[in-house]
Amino acid sequence: MKIAVIGCTHAGTAAIVNAAKLYPEAEITVYERNDNISFLSCGIALYVGGVVKDVEGLFYSSPEELAKLGVRTKMGHDVLDVDIDNKKLKVRNLDTKEEFEDNFDRLIITTGSWPIIPNLEGIDLENIVLSKNFYHANDIIEKAQDAQNVVVVGAGYIGVELVESFERNGKNVTLIDMEDRILSKYLDQEYTAVAEEEFKKHDVTLALGERVNKFAGKDGKVSKVITDQNEYEADLVIMCIGFKPNTELFKGQIDMLDDGSIIVDNYMRTSNKDVLAAGDCCAVRYNPTGEHRYIPLATNAVRMGTLVARNLKQETTKYMGTQGTSGIKIYQHNIAATGLTEEAAQEAGLEVSTVTVTDNYRPEFMPTYDEAKLKVVYETDSRRIVGAQIMSETDLTQSINTMSVVIQNKMTVDELAFVDFFFQPHFNKPWNLLNMAGLNAE
Repeated sequence: MKIAVIGCTHAGTAAIVNAAKLYPEAEITVYERNDNISFLSCGIALYVGGVVKDVEGLFYSSPEELAKLGVRTKMGHDVLDVDIDNKKLKVRNLDTKEEFEDNFDRLIITTGSWPIIPNLEGIDLENIVLSKNFYHANDIIEKAQDAQNVVVVGAGYIGVELVESFERNGKNVTLIDMEDRILSKYLDQEYTAVAEEEFKKHDVTLALGERVNKFAGKDGKVSKVITDQNEYEADLVIMCIGFKPNTELFKGQIDMLDDGSIIVDNYMRTSNKDVLAAGDCCAVRYNPTGEHRYIPLATNAVRMGTLVARNLKQETTKYMGTQGTSGIKIYQHNIAATGLTEEAAQEAGLEVSTVTVTDNYRPEFMPTYDEAKLKVVYETDSRRIVGAQIMSETDLTQSINTMSVVIQNKMTVDELAFVDFFFQPHFNKPWNLLNMAGLNAE
């Protein structure tokens, strides 16, 4: 069996490593544009902020490691064209400029995503950078050394984490987003309000509900970000407004959503049975609604890549779907969420109710105890849980992993009330926070 793999970050690495172990007789060739693989882009803010000292720790594999498994690793190779029906690839060696063809029995698409770059006046000015890969991380660090006024455009996880990192490094930071709240896709207002207040306490300028119109420059470098309402001084601008799937090569050959994300079945197969796909180039089955959605997360990518390998020859392991579970730390606040927020559930056309528990996470007779806020979103009629969010200064974020399983298994809020959780005063109360949410639901 001849396997060709296009792209090698999270999903690609997982697929390749597992396929090499499962099918030692297979001939596996991976084509990757860059000269590195498996970079954990979720660690960029930690690297920029100096928390991670050695960037090598953000790589969990290498071309050398893949070669030890017998994989032909073609780094610095760009796939120019794919003919799925005839099972052919056209490839260019980016060093030598040589072009050649290859063929395959099975194709694994793990081409990932790329930051959305708006077509705005001044976007090509120097010191306007992206935040996605290893090269971007180094570029940000280098340019930040001489920058005092840093503007981050986009208040998702990456943007918010970068804002805190820059502020901790003594920069004047502005965060701009079209939405009127930060992290609006992940958290409801009562949670984002706390995070926004924390940024204000640290003198971060929040320019929310503003649209970037253009960038002004001086001597070829960005000097100002101009929105529909204000102007902001900028020595460095980080664009973090979202991602789009890298799937241009395959359009018209396999089924996709309107946004270009590849539709895969429960065994990671595309509409062509000999082509499998995983990671940020794909749509995933979103369990709270049952529909396919584009949710680019490293956790989804690693799971899907592993499933690609297991299902390469035959159906063996079924994909369980995703809840889009995620977490973030903003200063002292530990925050995590899974499934739908109340606002997102309403936008999806679901009739939902919510229950919020605000309580100390462990007994008050203990020397210390912190308050935690847990919110659970559930369908009003069926009582099925579709989302949850938690915030606390003590790290209780693992509770949201539990809630992810609850949503995946279609449990009701009434069942949550009586799930068996342990009690030990060091860690919780006799009624766990999750139990209390179920007990207090209307």
